[in-house]
Amino acid sequence: MQSEMEKIFENIHDPNTKATEKRVLTAKFTLAPDDDREFVQLDMDFTTKLAPVEGLSTRVLTEKDLATNTIGAYEFMSNQRGQTYIDDDGDLKADDGQPVDVIEKEMQKKNNVHQLKRGNE
Repeated sequence: MQSEMEKIFENIHDPNTKATEKRVLTAKFTLAPDDDREFVQLDMDFTTKLAPVEGLSTRVLTEKDLATNTIGAYEFMSNQRGQTYIDDDGDLKADDGQPVDVIEKEMQKKNNVHQLKRGNE
């Protein structure tokens, strides 16, 4: 019964469940005496009804890389395609959740490679 109570209290504190939803712990005791009525087999079953995890909805953005013929999908984090946003930690992110500074560094590396190729041609 202790472990079932722990499940209930964990469920109560789960932010993904409705706070006011009722949780139920049902105890079933089955007693089966022997022929001499001296010993009784006691079986205890506990069932728990927890609050369900609330559903979640999000938008997924898909794209196809024509160079590699691969398809990517990621959670759409901003309100408009191409728009940046500030996350909970105060970091600037692109609409796919990638840090903008990382994207800019990758773009700079690609530009440097293209400039090196042009210079060596």
